[in-house]
Amino acid sequence: MKILLANKFFHLNGGSERVFFQERDFLRNSGLEVVDFSMRDERNFASPQDEYFIDKIDYNSLSGLAGKLKTALAFIHSGEAVRKIEKLVEKERPDIAHLHNIYHQLTPAIIPVLKRYGVKVVLTLHDYKLICPSYLALDKGKICTACDGASFGKAVSRHCQGSRAQELLLMCEGLWHKWRKSYELVDLFIAPSNFLADLTARRIPREKIAVLPNGIDLDEYRPHYSDQGYGLYFGRLSAEKGIETLLTAHASLAHPIPLKVAGSGPLAAQLAASYPGGDFLGYRSGVELTRLIGEAAFVVMPSEWYENCSMAVLEAMALGKPVIGSNIGGIPEQIIDGVTGCLFPMGDVEALADKMSWLAGDREKRQAMGVAARGKLEKEYSLAGHCHGLLDIYRRLLS
Repeated sequence: MKILLANKFFHLNGGSERVFFQERDFLRNSGLEVVDFSMRDERNFASPQDEYFIDKIDYNSLSGLAGKLKTALAFIHSGEAVRKIEKLVEKERPDIAHLHNIYHQLTPAIIPVLKRYGVKVVLTLHDYKLICPSYLALDKGKICTACDGASFGKAVSRHCQGSRAQELLLMCEGLWHKWRKSYELVDLFIAPSNFLADLTARRIPREKIAVLPNGIDLDEYRPHYSDQGYGLYFGRLSAEKGIETLLTAHASLAHPIPLKVAGSGPLAAQLAASYPGGDFLGYRSGVELTRLIGEAAFVVMPSEWYENCSMAVLEAMALGKPVIGSNIGGIPEQIIDGVTGCLFPMGDVEALADKMSWLAGDREKRQAMGVAARGKLEKEYSLAGHCHGLLDIYRRLLS
């Protein structure tokens, strides 16, 4: 079995790339042939196929009308990606192409090329792109599914991005690939949560979507059921992450507890100035972040957008920590309320404060939750289970 793996970034740019490289390593270590297709970047890992990668595109650095028009067309349909993947497929003849984040740089224009050569196409859904042209399902910071995979003109009429040029481009992209049936040519979609699968089923038949939760390498995480008594948030400091709701809830506590905030983002300076009670640590990663999670009493995931299958929640579970999470998106699939953590209504400051106070005051309960969280992770979210599930999907598709 030979698998072509495609993702627009070939370096660790976010959670989706972490999933991409986990799967790539597993396939290669299992003795399968893997072919890479991506975009050139000085941060890339090495690949035997990098000569076929498209040139780097940075839409934030474009200038001049002609340059913007040219790249606007490439944003919708990349002729370079089409030409290069055709040469790659002609040379390698893969059995399956597994696509991850391809839009805007590689573009869905590569899908018809793969089908023309008889390649089975799998696409992992990391976000809401098929039903929302901006992929986040947000309108001015509020949850929105108005386009619903069909009415892409609403991106313009609702002025959801705050930029007419960007909204028009996203609308044209959505309409173009819907007219070309680019995504409809995919043989099977993989969704990391039932929530994402059900939402995407507004556009794609549900039977074409397989649910395969993200996985985490259990050997990399040793659970710590004791703690240092502080709450922890780690992640991006932006409005959709609900960080302000968390800080407001923390400031309202009758008996304050330490709250550490690890992360960076557009709201970092504003939040640090407005909420002096939070301990803002800046961006943390690797061993340092693992230590922070391991010593926390609990982790808070106060998201105010549709999280999918959060790797942050899985990391906390792997380290034996209960998670307090918003009761939206894929989070309720990861947390069993009152058993492995707590759920609260999205944006409800009082309810979040109550959950934090309860866990802070009951060390025995939160440690029991941590043990249950680790158990759920081992049963449902192991990396080995994820990867073997992926192989089963490939085999079923080829048979």
